[in-house]
Amino acid sequence: MSSTSDPAELKKLVKQLQSLANPKEIVELLGVLKKTFQVNEAVLRESKAGLAIGKLRQHSSKEVADAAKDLVKKWKNEVEKAKQAVGTNTKPAATASKISTPTATSSNGKTEVRSSKTDKPKINVTGDKTRDKCIELLYDALAKDSGAPTDLISQRAIAVESAILNLFGTTTADYKNKIRSLFVNLKDDKNPGLRESVVAGEIPADTLSKMTSNDMASAERKAEDERIKEENLFKSLGAGEQQAETDAFQCGRCKQRKCRYRQAQTRSADEPMTTFVTCTNCGNRWKFS
Repeated sequence: MSSTSDPAELKKLVKQLQSLANPKEIVELLGVLKKTFQVNEAVLRESKAGLAIGKLRQHSSKEVADAAKDLVKKWKNEVEKAKQAVGTNTKPAATASKISTPTATSSNGKTEVRSSKTDKPKINVTGDKTRDKCIELLYDALAKDSGAPTDLISQRAIAVESAILNLFGTTTADYKNKIRSLFVNLKDDKNPGLRESVVAGEIPADTLSKMTSNDMASAERKAEDERIKEENLFKSLGAGEQQAETDAFQCGRCKQRKCRYRQAQTRSADEPMTTFVTCTNCGNRWKFS
């Protein structure tokens, strides 16, 4: 297939991708995007495809996450090649300094992560050293692997700091703790979707300022926490109590009907009881209400 760089067509496919729920269909469409689209920074920015695909790197399906990571890697390489070609064949445009890049190159030729030191954004805007330092931290977290313009990232960092100040009134210990919490969560290597959503404006500053660490956790982290929670629930419920044996349930893993089960009221009294089932043949466990 011939490659294309039409932002409108890419945006259409990305919208279709966001409407899919079946992991197999998502992987197939990611494959189509990988084979048929050649991109540059302008195309990604106009179509917002980078943000949408980036979020899929944290998908609960490993196949989807791996396919998204592969596509992001390919597109990043294409963006870098396009920039190098422009730098080799043409003189820099007068507006080039206004366009930020997702990475910077050090004197030894190695790629560096974006930060306030590489981008030099205008973030000393409050007249308060503590606040300006906090804005700098937020900028570093948001800019880490972003392809967004420096001005946009600095606007987001300033807005988030301002929202936190409004929340606590002044630069108290609680204010500083909140900044630290946001910095850690935003800069997490395993949570690119969070910082991408903030930069894109999908998570407003006021909303982010009130989010807890659990709210900000990646889909992968939330799924793991839920797995651990259910594991502990199975172990703790009715410890030592007699479980009834039955052939009324079929194991989804081994297809046998040798099971033990017990019931517990895990929700409000007017809700049905939850049934916890364990396959005695393969050890598989599941629950239903």
